[in-house]
Amino acid sequence: MRSHYCGHLNESHIDEEVTLCGWAHRRRDHGGVIFIDLRDREGISQVVFDPDTVEAFATAETVRSEFVLRVKGRVRRRPEGTENPDMPTGQIELLGKELEIFNRAETPPFQLDIDDDEVSEEHRLRYRYVDLRRPAMQQRLRLRSSITRALREYLDERGFLDMETPMLTKATPEGARDYLVPSRTHPGQFFALPQSPQLFKQLLMMSGMDRYYQIVRCFRDEDLRADRQPEFTQLDIEASFMDEEELMGLMEDMMRELFAKTLEVALPKSFPRMSYAEAMQRYGSDKPDLRIPLELVDVDDLMAGVEFKVFAGPAQDPDGRVAALCLPKGCELTRKEIDDYTQYVGIYGARGLAYIKVNEVARGRDGLQSPILKFLPDEAVDGILERTGAEDGDLIFFGADKASVVNEALGALRVKLGHDRELVERGWRPLWVVDFPMFEYEPKADRWAAQIGRAHV
Repeated sequence: MRSHYCGHLNESHIDEEVTLCGWAHRRRDHGGVIFIDLRDREGISQVVFDPDTVEAFATAETVRSEFVLRVKGRVRRRPEGTENPDMPTGQIELLGKELEIFNRAETPPFQLDIDDDEVSEEHRLRYRYVDLRRPAMQQRLRLRSSITRALREYLDERGFLDMETPMLTKATPEGARDYLVPSRTHPGQFFALPQSPQLFKQLLMMSGMDRYYQIVRCFRDEDLRADRQPEFTQLDIEASFMDEEELMGLMEDMMRELFAKTLEVALPKSFPRMSYAEAMQRYGSDKPDLRIPLELVDVDDLMAGVEFKVFAGPAQDPDGRVAALCLPKGCELTRKEIDDYTQYVGIYGARGLAYIKVNEVARGRDGLQSPILKFLPDEAVDGILERTGAEDGDLIFFGADKASVVNEALGALRVKLGHDRELVERGWRPLWVVDFPMFEYEPKADRWAAQIGRAHV
């Protein structure tokens, strides 16, 4: 059926007879000669049909984008001046002798060479089978496969056993609502899909399995976020007779080997550590992106005595927080852009986004521009400028609400500003976030929920 993948052909195959299968990526008719770029998961090969092969040429004339084809022909070097150095197969082409159409296709709903943001996510998901043909998506699937393979190899070599745990179980007290599955054999009873294999892996440790791992599907009935979905896959690991330092060292080595194998990236020999409390105070997140230089600054004490209740209320509330986020050169933002960011933080529960434009620090209050300045005394203004380190042309955003709302809203805004303003440093900045709280209060549920022991890296 097929002798080679399209992307595997090169100069070593010249003069060989090969058979390729794939999708018509592009068809070009150059006045008597037809070119078809044939694509499969490994890449693209150019196929040439000339009128000498009457039947194949006639079939090639009917081919359109995304037709599924099989081609037989001879590999030859491309004519001088027509090579494509940007393609792995750019030095050769296939002279087509036989062409078979396995399946015809309607016009695709979008081009396959688009970036993610050129077509709405909803539209791409509606035609997911087309979206997954895009080179970017295929690369992500290959990377995912490489990652799981590298993780398994690393853990297998160190004595960890790959285990499976049940998908249908009883509800357990974890951090989200369960997905329930009705039982046919026990009317009125329900199974719960696991939020994590926590109980099962602990049972395995108690049973003497010693070292366990599982690449496992988990289900949590939570509100959607950019980094949160109802179902996701995680690498779950448990080990007996190891202390914290041993386990963290093992995981660091695993990440270094993973990045080296899959991305050819060398991570540092030792990862820095940061407490949960410090991460939330400085970045509003328990998984901060350190490539973004922006940080949150507390100004509660400066706002506790102001007349502006929007600030004074949270500043005086033990569960509240007032924080500032200084954006270098933020005065370049238009009013519409600021309004868009205000709408963005609303997703995370913020009721607004106050700001101060710092036009000229040396002029003090007169060098600032903001609708909230009239509510702030001079000492508060001076304190804000000093703590944030604001300079001419900067813009200071404020969050004032319950600490959880401020952390989520400004933490997300920090990341978005970093990407929008191209402040993200190149490379990787691994970090251990440790000392997570044992319990966390959930206002909506009016309860303290156990935080399963975890660390982010």
